[in-house]
Amino acid sequence: MNYKTRKIVLNGLLTALVCIATMVIQIPTPGTNGYINVGDGIIFISSILFGPASGMVAGGIGSALADILNGYPHWALFTLIIKGFEGYLVGVLIRSNHTIIKNIFATGIGSLVMITGYFIAGGILNGSFIASAASIPSNVVQGMVSMVIAIVLSNCLSKVSYVKAFKYKAKA
Repeated sequence: MNYKTRKIVLNGLLTALVCIATMVIQIPTPGTNGYINVGDGIIFISSILFGPASGMVAGGIGSALADILNGYPHWALFTLIIKGFEGYLVGVLIRSNHTIIKNIFATGIGSLVMITGYFIAGGILNGSFIASAASIPSNVVQGMVSMVIAIVLSNCLSKVSYVKAFKYKAKA
């Protein structure tokens, strides 16, 4: 199987994983009509291990698809943009050589993008930035939990031969 085919299959798999992680593990948050999920953890893993394009595709499409399937279609366009940018930015900040410190920094910035993006989107959708501020604490928790999940798992997964082989071919 050639590199382009492998990249398409990988991005499809990562997109599905983001969607599933977002839909399966949900903790409802009172006052926001939303929920905390671990989809950002998969977005971060995608970005750390496979770069900004994979993080952007998996994050944007996978999360927007989860919004549509979960009954939040009015959020889908905002989510596509916010999570896509989040995944892309984390991948750009990490580049090819990732360390624990770089992972913490990049996923922290990615979490800030998510928190800020949803604050702005909530202000637009709700017509009130004061009401939208109620989502900030739950988004902070979601970002922090996702950071821990991503940093631990990406460190473990980076040792897997498939991931190493994929990275090697991407550089060639």
